[in-house]
Amino acid sequence: MADNKMSREEAGKKGGQATSKNHDKEFYQEIGQKGGEATSKNHDKDFYQEIGKKGGEATSDNHDKEFYQEIGKKGGEATSDNHDKEFYQEIGRKGGNSTNNNN
Repeated sequence: MADNKMSREEAGKKGGQATSKNHDKEFYQEIGQKGGEATSKNHDKDFYQEIGKKGGEATSDNHDKEFYQEIGKKGGEATSDNHDKEFYQEIGRKGGNSTNNNN
């Protein structure tokens, strides 16, 4: 007699697909926000530093120089699209003051 049981992976995938069909973007945003708030209540600064370090190391292990060049370019373009001349003058002034204070 054949065993027709689903693996945990198959059951999880099936459940995820069903949930996806029954809920919209706002549902996922809301549960994501609730999860983030719960996590922040249960963890301290050290927790976030550690997971950030692990994530950065994993990203570094899996990507090359071109990846970082591309995301840097995209970030620069997005910043340029969203800010005006005064923004750049202000951050330039802050950077100059910081450099001056360090020397």
